[in-house]
Amino acid sequence: MSLTDWLSPKRRRRKKILAKPFPQEWLAIIEKNVPYYRHLDPDEQDELQRHVQIFVAERHFIGCGGLDINDEIRVTIAAQACVLLLHRDREYRSSLKTIFVYPHHYIARGLQQTGDGLFLEGPSIRLGESWHRGPVVLSWDDVLKNAADVHDGHNVVFHEFAHQLDDENGSADGAPPLPKRSMYLAWARVLGHDYEQLVENVKHHHKTFIDAYGATNPAEFFAVASETFFEKPIQLRHKNPDLYEQLKICYNQDPAGREMRHKNHHENNN
Repeated sequence: MSLTDWLSPKRRRRKKILAKPFPQEWLAIIEKNVPYYRHLDPDEQDELQRHVQIFVAERHFIGCGGLDINDEIRVTIAAQACVLLLHRDREYRSSLKTIFVYPHHYIARGLQQTGDGLFLEGPSIRLGESWHRGPVVLSWDDVLKNAADVHDGHNVVFHEFAHQLDDENGSADGAPPLPKRSMYLAWARVLGHDYEQLVENVKHHHKTFIDAYGATNPAEFFAVASETFFEKPIQLRHKNPDLYEQLKICYNQDPAGREMRHKNHHENNN
């Protein structure tokens, strides 16, 4: 054990967690509830398992609305959240300690943006939300439904944990941590352009490839674009190539390339 490991309780604790084999019952849950797992390369699957072990051990899941938390809920959510961590040196900040899970969509009070750009305070139906320097809230029904279709471009776990990633810099503003500070200029140019384009298309009621909810603000645009990046990567690379490249840098992943490899492998074996 190095001096650094000896001085870091977190590293010692994580090393102990990872010394245990990945539970087979957890793997069965992932294979059943998270079909996206089958789209990962074998080394990515191994890496994801390690992230899930740490994620489940270090986060507290709380059931709301009468929902009893079990391993299926913990592992299903963790496996999707940890897709965003693959190949990244950084992790979600340690302040994310709690995940609240409702059995279905829930009603919460807050600000809602109207079509004319105004904000009204009132109750709204939520599938999930991410609090600044606080918890993540999710609807279990929607977690399962979104996970079942890996190509519909909608995944509430990807969305809310993209917000957590965005928030690592201190504010959820659509500018998550990037490998180098010099990269923010291109990031702002590309995402700013595509965000404004989406806003204009929504304003004029044009059909949009990226979900119209992304026109709410830059933070929501990043979260929605992240869902699209992971679930419709080939289409995004074709329709918004510059945006795809920026997200590829941010996540250090190439899901379009991964999907093409899997398609070619499947065709060659049939």
